[in-house]
Amino acid sequence: MSIKNSELILNPDGSIYHLHLKPSDVANTIIFVGDQERVGEVTKYFDSIDFEVQNREFKTQTGTYKGTRLSVISTGIGSDNIDIVLNELDALFNIDFETREIKANKTSLSIVRIGTSGALQPDIDVDSFVLSGFAMDINGMLQSYKIDAIKHPSIEAAFVKHTQWSPQKPYPVIIQNSSRLEAQLKSEQTLTGLTATCGGFYGPQGRVLRLELQDDSLNHKMDSFEFNGLRVTNFEMETSAIYGLAKLLGHDACSMNAILANRALGTFSKDPQATIDQLIIYTLNKLVS
Repeated sequence: MSIKNSELILNPDGSIYHLHLKPSDVANTIIFVGDQERVGEVTKYFDSIDFEVQNREFKTQTGTYKGTRLSVISTGIGSDNIDIVLNELDALFNIDFETREIKANKTSLSIVRIGTSGALQPDIDVDSFVLSGFAMDINGMLQSYKIDAIKHPSIEAAFVKHTQWSPQKPYPVIIQNSSRLEAQLKSEQTLTGLTATCGGFYGPQGRVLRLELQDDSLNHKMDSFEFNGLRVTNFEMETSAIYGLAKLLGHDACSMNAILANRALGTFSKDPQATIDQLIIYTLNKLVS
């Protein structure tokens, strides 16, 4: 059955609606960054760039690094944008735009996020790299999909009990990364942990400016949570959506986090750009090794 025009929206030139991409524009290995300016910070290390397009915050460059074709896409901030980007990327590879039908033979993508994050644990140094072994969706986006087969109920239940999680908030959903990509990307330079993906930067991550929090002790409850050695290591706003949608769609995903702040200690990187650059170079070399 063909997909309706209202569900799969294409532009007049045949590109997909938000990303303005056609299937041939994107490599099978894709790097996600949040900031559109960071696309160029990654591709400046490429040997060549053969394609570029931007619509709104979604900027894509495709090129070659050490003989491997890669694409870099800016997603903007938040799980809602990841919902757009990952669904449209999957459509580029796994839906025939002429017939508007799902292809019988699916293509699996490799997706790596290079992002910035704040550590919750005092022993995680500013300027270190955290590889998200698991991600915890506490923003509710994944609840729109059938996720029972990919989540981890025992960890979720333990977290809810430990934090006395408010029933008025979206129920936490925990998703594991791609073990294949983790094996490729990890080293002695990386720490592995559980990344909490929030629905905002201020209140949802426990920051107070002028507004009171629903639970002003939540950050401490989170950083004291432990399940068979698994700790909540850091906060950010995209990884759980990437992991959840990738799992559901049959893609591999892994998130690499440059730790720019330590929330427990109140410290911030003295040279955040240098740390981001180091993570970019590290990740690129791991992807092509």
